[in-house]
Amino acid sequence: MLTNLRKTLCAAAIAGAAGAAASSHAAAPMTLQDYLALSGPKPDLHIAYGGAPSQFVELFKPAGPGPFPVVILIHGGCWTVHFGGIAQMHNMAGELIKNGIAVWNVEYRRVDEEGGGYPGMYQDVATAVDRLRQEAAAHRLDLTRVAAVGHSAGGHLAQWAASRHMLPQSSPAWRAAPLAIPHVISLGGLADLRNEEQLIKTSCERDMVQLTGLPGAGRPDVFADTSPAELLPAGVRTVLITGELDTVSPVRVAQDYARRARAAGDAAEVVVLPNASHYDEVAATSPAWQLVYAEIRKALALP
Repeated sequence: MLTNLRKTLCAAAIAGAAGAAASSHAAAPMTLQDYLALSGPKPDLHIAYGGAPSQFVELFKPAGPGPFPVVILIHGGCWTVHFGGIAQMHNMAGELIKNGIAVWNVEYRRVDEEGGGYPGMYQDVATAVDRLRQEAAAHRLDLTRVAAVGHSAGGHLAQWAASRHMLPQSSPAWRAAPLAIPHVISLGGLADLRNEEQLIKTSCERDMVQLTGLPGAGRPDVFADTSPAELLPAGVRTVLITGELDTVSPVRVAQDYARRARAAGDAAEVVVLPNASHYDEVAATSPAWQLVYAEIRKALALP
């Protein structure tokens, strides 16, 4: 997996270098190493929602009295511990709190952690998101203005979190009355597990069984409760933002998902970030940030 991602980002970096040569004002697209180096402020609060090391949420609070709109932030990293993820999201969180937006930064058990994969990873995300309802009053969080933002594998989980009211009750990830999330921003997301199985294998070296579990007599279709594309229409507005040079989750992936969502009756649109890789999407230091930030403000109904 490391080899594959480095190859794809190397290709993106070469393409970016060519673009930069044509225009001295063009910044080179970010690499995997640039992403891993991202940092930001420490969270105001660490909230455990389970006993495992990865079962926690970080709360970042803006200055002022509130109430604050909230971004539920879900990191990527190919559903594995190898790329970290939650620490890199501090970069975005720091910029959002400067602008009066609270951040609910979700950690979860990934496929290579005990209890992760299916169904534990999904149960973690569901529990972490619903915990926001419990904490909102104490921290002056406005649950009428909530958007989920996820990157890569986290795009899949953010889209799933917003759509899980459509889960069959037989699913072990089903919860009654989940927190409503009317807007999702997927940054280079990989959310159509059925149709993107080969891409997920190529980009992340994930076998689909790690994300979906095995079929059984009561669950013949493993995508029915794991893939957001199978939960359409969910009544959610989805913005799929992808770097022009993203080879982990190419622009085509976003376009295909948006077409499928619109055909089902949901609102969906695609934003392409010029001269950007899979990592510019999550960096407040990237020239692409202003486009990402504008969509976050729109999702939260901020002027």
